[in-house]
Amino acid sequence: MKLLVEAPLNPLSLGNVSYNIVRELVGKGHDIGIFPIGKVDLSTFDEDKNLLSKIKDAVDNRYDYLSDDIPQLKIWHINGSEDKKNKDQYLYSFYECNQPTEVEKKICNHQATSIFSSSCAAEMLDAKYVPLGFDQDFNVTEKKYLNDVVHFGLMGKFEKRKHTANIISTWAKKYGNNNKYQLTCCVGNPFFSNEEMNSLLHNCLGGESYTNINFLPFLPKNKDVNDFLNSIDIDLTGLSGAEGWNLPAFNATCLGKWSIVLNETSHKDWADKSNSIIVESDSEFPCYDQKFFVEGNSFNQGTFYNWTEDQAISAMEEAEKKVGQINTEGQKLADKFTYSNTVDGILSLIS
Repeated sequence: MKLLVEAPLNPLSLGNVSYNIVRELVGKGHDIGIFPIGKVDLSTFDEDKNLLSKIKDAVDNRYDYLSDDIPQLKIWHINGSEDKKNKDQYLYSFYECNQPTEVEKKICNHQATSIFSSSCAAEMLDAKYVPLGFDQDFNVTEKKYLNDVVHFGLMGKFEKRKHTANIISTWAKKYGNNNKYQLTCCVGNPFFSNEEMNSLLHNCLGGESYTNINFLPFLPKNKDVNDFLNSIDIDLTGLSGAEGWNLPAFNATCLGKWSIVLNETSHKDWADKSNSIIVESDSEFPCYDQKFFVEGNSFNQGTFYNWTEDQAISAMEEAEKKVGQINTEGQKLADKFTYSNTVDGILSLIS
């Protein structure tokens, strides 16, 4: 297929998704031109000189693909997807909220087809559902990382939506300064200044210092992320209050780790009691944080899902009992959800 692709290619989550989709399109022999959204930065990925050369050619020759006879795949948020390069634009997008606005609906209806990574988002927006896949840059390392310590991990941008502060403070209440346990957090948010991040971390710890809570800087390479996910026993990222997929929790589960997962939004597409420690939501709360989600805006309105401190601690205790056991049901997800299947699903809707 000849296809124009408009997508970010960078170290952030959406950039990782776009890179994996482009890699599959190239690997399957499709003829693509790429209009990158923002600066191209492929430094995070394993070096594949042949693939990088083909991506460079696809970017350099992108104007050859400006034609209403060529379909366009746009990988982006709803906001900003009203703009098209070619007549038939197919949007692959991600949605965490639960009250689609009229503007969001109009933009989705403006596409040839709108496709979402979450089945609940697809249902709310009368769109198609195509799930994401396991990133082939990740693998079980068999390395020894920490001895005689139960290692919890938390990864993802510090956000109200993701319950970052609540997860850290709850863990500290249960395990803080008990050196049989460790929590390692990679929760930097590039949209916050250093001063804002330091203040947020100080506040979520109540101004206290803990010997067994570590904060890592942004991990620039996927191989570093792979080491991080392999080093942990229990993932806490799945306690997020709303997700369009949740790459860290999903990838950790695929690597055989135990993820504690809130049974809402896109989590329902891949997590269940056979492969995760499931927590049912206790309540909902307004999504607005006045930074990423602003009340009354034309985008991102509604509520996110909550859990109680007792629920989270109970789930952590349950997960503890599984430490030392490989999550074989979780590993099966890597075969069920692949980027090859993702691309095939998208192309079936385009063709």
